Amino acid sequence: MDHLTTTGTFSLDGQTFDVENNVWVVGDDDECVVLDAPHDVEAIVAAVGERDVLAIVCTHAHDDHVRRAPELAERLDAPVLLHPADRPVWELTHPGVPTVDLHDGEVLDVGGTTLHVLHTPGHTPGAVCLHAPELETVFTGDTLFQGGPGATGRSFSDFPTIVASIRDRLLTLPPGTRVLTGHGGSTTIGDEAPHLQEWLDRGH
Repeated sequence: MDHLTTTGTFSLDGQTFDVENNVWVVGDDDECVVLDAPHDVEAIVAAVGERDVLAIVCTHAHDDHVRRAPELAERLDAPVLLHPADRPVWELTHPGVPTVDLHDGEVLDVGGTTLHVLHTPGHTPGAVCLHAPELETVFTGDTLFQGGPGATGRSFSDFPTIVASIRDRLLTLPPGTRVLTGHGGSTTIGDEAPHLQEWLDRGH
């Protein structure tokens, strides 16, 4: 597994913010998948190297996670996988550009690692997390961070929905599972699970 960060902007609802995104490359020396395609195609291509890229997997369709996805897909000759519930969000950035549907329960096999797709709506309607049991890791995009759920104060998001997703799909994973996020540092399921009621009480 490889990790890089890229910097750029996130825009929605008429506001723009500077952001730094995590990009995760999962696989072995021969093949891999890329999780999210934010700001810098060349940096991602360099991280991939000579490996065969099976797919670019979008954890959700906010522009800071998919801005370079079509360009990267062309460079790497790989499909872009997106949960169909996020098509309306994708269309804001890439109107009319096709993607391949990614479904809850789907399993992606890459380089000896299995990535189990968990549909975790709330941050966006089609947000997904990727659980890799062999790595004792879950890639959570912007659904779960160190300290709580991803933001739900903008269009297409809903706080009760994201909390339900985290409670029912993520906090049921083994406590030692590493949580690798779309922004910032990592945490574990065990570190976050005790704070569910705190998140509910604060309401965000």
